[in-house]
Amino acid sequence: MRLPTVTRRALPALVGTVACALAVGACRPPDVMSRVLGDDPPTARGTAAAAAPARFVHPGVLVSRPQLRFVRARVRAGRQPWAAAFAAMMASPYADLARRPRARRVVTCGPYSRPNLGCTDERQDALAAYTHALAWFVTRDRRHARAAIRLMNAWSRVIRAHRGPNAPLQTAWAGSVWPRAAEIVAATHRWPRARRFRRMLRRVYLPQVIRGAPGRNGNWELTMMDASIGIAVHLERRRAYRRAVRRFLRRVPAYLYLESDGALPRTDGAGAPRGRDAVLDYWHRPATLQTGLAQETCRDFTHAGYGLAAIAHVAETARIQGRDLYPRVAERLRHALGFHARHELGMATTGNPCRTALDLGLGPVTEVGFNALHRRLGHAMAATQRLTEERRPAGTNDLFVAWETLTHAENPR
Repeated sequence: MRLPTVTRRALPALVGTVACALAVGACRPPDVMSRVLGDDPPTARGTAAAAAPARFVHPGVLVSRPQLRFVRARVRAGRQPWAAAFAAMMASPYADLARRPRARRVVTCGPYSRPNLGCTDERQDALAAYTHALAWFVTRDRRHARAAIRLMNAWSRVIRAHRGPNAPLQTAWAGSVWPRAAEIVAATHRWPRARRFRRMLRRVYLPQVIRGAPGRNGNWELTMMDASIGIAVHLERRRAYRRAVRRFLRRVPAYLYLESDGALPRTDGAGAPRGRDAVLDYWHRPATLQTGLAQETCRDFTHAGYGLAAIAHVAETARIQGRDLYPRVAERLRHALGFHARHELGMATTGNPCRTALDLGLGPVTEVGFNALHRRLGHAMAATQRLTEERRPAGTNDLFVAWETLTHAENPR
């Protein structure tokens, strides 16, 4: 007998309900994260690349245990540039063992830090926790492990929400750094309150960042995916991992231009601008489209640098987890790094692609991508190499990038 349409559509849910009723114990309704993490429709090419690892690697957010052992050996041997990078990190305020956490229940952030109710405090405490975690691994001084734990415990005990126009970006900045610190500490030191910290990431951070930011400047969504994949690894959340990678693989081609894209940059689906004028406005009205141009280049190099850093971070974390995304983004990322490096160094021969003077200031964002693309994959990247080496040791942008000469310079692991 043919069932009515409504009945046929309701049948799977009905069967599930009956199965729950017959099972031992009550069925639990899906929690809020089950709804938030509804997977985006997969693409044929993206499904395999986005697959979560069968077994997560820990520590495995941006830096792995072999990478950290490489760093420790170089620092202890006094080798450069690692020894100088470590000394610079330890001389920073983020390595202060007397630092007191400045946790807040609600962090409220507006554009350009107006208002700034806990925003700087949260970011700096997250960076300090990561700094202490690195210092602990290199020195084996337990005071640094305890300092990192103190900061993470303080915030996980207090924070409940982010508010304001910049809440998604603020959540991404802090949310990309917390898991880096937590991964190192959890894998190497006793941490009694680790479960509460994981609950904080699951409830306060992941629901905010996993949604992405369609239609916003691309550094928002790329940094949100940096946070999402890091949290997914630390919590071992496969659905979140898959969704973060799928969104990342859509956003990168819509953020970095190649000549093969044609007369207009690519767009990435829902929320993206439509039509020539809207697309060019979104790209801050470039005068010409050149290979390596980023969606925010004609805004300023600093914001473009945020996007480049986040791309490398996501690819690096995925590589550690056994799902190498670098081949998928290598062509765009290497050209973009080279394009911006040449302009930073005054070496560009193709002229200014923007209608106004370039606003330089790329920031300490090239080490991770350069190491992966040049050392591991063998791409010649002369301008990026010169810029990277001239500006060593790379410090921190006080947002979500920190100490990447120390962690990734010439790191073969």
